[in-house]
Amino acid sequence: MFSLFYGLWKYIFSKTEFHVLILGIDKAGKTTLLEKLKSLYSKLEGLPPDRIVPTVGLNIGRIEVANTKLVFWDLGGQLGLRSIWEKYYEEAHAVIYVIDAACPSRFEDSKSALEKVLRHEDLQGAPLLILANKQDLSEAVSAEEIARYLDLKKLDERVYMFEAVSAHDGTGIKEGLEWLVSVMERSKRTEMLRVRAGLTGPGP
Repeated sequence: MFSLFYGLWKYIFSKTEFHVLILGIDKAGKTTLLEKLKSLYSKLEGLPPDRIVPTVGLNIGRIEVANTKLVFWDLGGQLGLRSIWEKYYEEAHAVIYVIDAACPSRFEDSKSALEKVLRHEDLQGAPLLILANKQDLSEAVSAEEIARYLDLKKLDERVYMFEAVSAHDGTGIKEGLEWLVSVMERSKRTEMLRVRAGLTGPGP
């Protein structure tokens, strides 16, 4: 009996937990993405798109991928709310940045907000997944075009990827998330956060 309970305890508490920020300017589809993640990876049904309202403050979502626990912090993207983003940087393992690919007129605002995020020292080394959202719309710009526009080649030692997705129908979301989990597991950022939390000793 003891071995059964010990095995169960070890299974539950040996799982890695990652904290992932979901950022982007307002109306990019961040909360729709979070609800779709819930429906794809858990038994919870996410809210239908017509019942989702803009985030004011913070939404938290939890899912499990394989043996990995993910805690998502979906932060409001309105201009007046972006100042709170940095309060969550220090504990984040990675960033998902969502762009409304169907609204080129807001690309410059989105680029400016992203550049400010990436300059912050509290997010040093955090892997970055950029989602070109709303690919279900005919006017959506491709992930490749958005990558050229953002021009992130100047980033130093940051692992990042662009993925074309639709938070509405789920296209591309699993591919992007599975990439993110794989890079977080071997990220220097993750190792640094584990050391800081006292979960492991520093390397040689």
